[in-house]
Amino acid sequence: MTLATPSRRPIRELPDELISQIAAGEVVERPASVVRELVDNALDAGATQVTVRLQAGGVRLIAVEDDGSGIPRDELAVALRRHATSKISSLQDLEAVGTMGFRGEALAAINSIADMSLLSRTDGDSHAWQLDGRSGELKPVARSRGTTVEVRELFYATPARRKFLKTDATELAHCIEAVRRHALVRPDVGFAIWHDGKLVEQWRASAHAAGQTAHDQRLADVLGSELLAHSVAVDYRSGVIHVTGRAGIPDAARARADQQFAYVNGRYVRDKVLTHAARSAYEDVLHGHRQPVYALYVSMDPSRVDVNVHPTKIEVRFRDSREVHQAVRHAVENALAAPRAAAAALAAAHGIVPGSFEPDRTSAHAGWAQPAINFGANQPIRQDARVSDFDAMWPSPAPVRPELVEGLHKADAVPAATDPPDLPPGDWPLGRAIAQLQGIYVLAENTQGLVIVDMHAAHERIVYERLKSQLDTAAAISSQPLLIPATFAATPQEVATAEASEQTLQALGLEITPFSPRTLAVRAVPTSLALGDAVELARSVLAELAQHEASTVIQRAQNELLSTMACHGAVRANRKLTMDEMNGLLRQMEATERSDQCNHGRPTWRQVTIRELDNLFLRGR
Repeated sequence: MTLATPSRRPIRELPDELISQIAAGEVVERPASVVRELVDNALDAGATQVTVRLQAGGVRLIAVEDDGSGIPRDELAVALRRHATSKISSLQDLEAVGTMGFRGEALAAINSIADMSLLSRTDGDSHAWQLDGRSGELKPVARSRGTTVEVRELFYATPARRKFLKTDATELAHCIEAVRRHALVRPDVGFAIWHDGKLVEQWRASAHAAGQTAHDQRLADVLGSELLAHSVAVDYRSGVIHVTGRAGIPDAARARADQQFAYVNGRYVRDKVLTHAARSAYEDVLHGHRQPVYALYVSMDPSRVDVNVHPTKIEVRFRDSREVHQAVRHAVENALAAPRAAAAALAAAHGIVPGSFEPDRTSAHAGWAQPAINFGANQPIRQDARVSDFDAMWPSPAPVRPELVEGLHKADAVPAATDPPDLPPGDWPLGRAIAQLQGIYVLAENTQGLVIVDMHAAHERIVYERLKSQLDTAAAISSQPLLIPATFAATPQEVATAEASEQTLQALGLEITPFSPRTLAVRAVPTSLALGDAVELARSVLAELAQHEASTVIQRAQNELLSTMACHGAVRANRKLTMDEMNGLLRQMEATERSDQCNHGRPTWRQVTIRELDNLFLRGR
């Protein structure tokens, strides 16, 4: 996010009534704190290039140079006074801060614990002026427009504080991280970091001052090109809130939360609302306790967020935290929802993904030439087959309550789908099925090579998304009465849970009633799970319900319950599928949101390219 540089105002001491409203406290904890504050000031001055020079991890020297607007000679001494700033001048300014800095304490705090000098030149000066922070001496020096702040011997005046610093390497790492956080949000600014005379990091300014392309390039430069390859773009508006950035795919999750960056109006923040919102968007696609990767930029009216919460300005408070939470969650959810198979196929069609097939230059669809597919003489697949031909996977009797399942096809266990957009049938993202392996995996051939699908995991996600859709649209999942009720011996807790949760069970498409004091009867199950094990499904749902209050289970544990139901309703291993059934599963995956992961976060399919297969057999060597 590129911030507009406000028209410069003179540096003045703030009035006492405004000082009392500012969150005061220690701002210099280590060299990285100094780097952060000085880079903030450089960006506020409109700098397009910021250079940070360090010695001994920043303990011996921190010098921050910029090409910003500079500080006039008569304001240099004022800049070192406490609560002196050009960023705000009234309480109204404080309540709608649009700059990185505003407290007016950083330079004064740094000057009190280190040997500091301030060197600056504006457009109107014939030369620069240097102010010695200790003596107050002012002298002319040579320099182009901009400002240089030199901080030497940090904590020399308070030697006890220096004992708490870590090794030079550790302090250097913290300084680099401080600059990196700025670099991720300002692709229009170039950054360079030197340590002991050696260039350790450099990020050049983007040719584009703003835009998603510029941010993507800066993210790749700072975090690595793999981030772009393993993430999806985020661009979502909700009222006055705009969320952009990149969200890592579940496969790119890490053991630590060290690749999570959140910004509010260009300011890096650590906020529980944003962290929880982003994490909740991954809740049913992330495996185990893995941590997602993301860089999210939230833009909103500055008056709706309070940055005057903590002296380090790294914490914020939102006027409407629920509004922000919903916007961020929906932004990431929507970005992750689209199946990635179609995007991968389109990328391959334009030559982005390497493969052994030559592009078909004569085709109206500028993609790879369709390889010859031989499905065998015994099980031919119609070349003109469409998704509707595969709707009858695992058919079940027609539902008794058609008004609740309007639009569903033959009450099958897989939701209806449409053909993937912008792709001819020959280029379906997940290809055409060619075999089933060990009753567990479906093997398919597409233009990139071989696709391997975990059929249970894939079908589980399809059923899960269908159940969620039914519950969202109809407030109750369509149910299928059983011709013969399924009875089972129940524990006292199961009987009590069934009686107390009757309405909740009905909303979930289940009808479970007492058959005797120690027996329960399952009289109806969700239509999508009509062919599953009714008793096993009932026991699992009752166990989940026993852990929550029946009155709030839909709100508190809806997804967990539906996930459990979907797991029991999905096709099991060792189920032999016909070729049409396998192709039907592939088409449903291409049209189902979040179908790249099962409900537990495991991947549902993997692509093995022709090049990877060639490498296995040493072809071309």
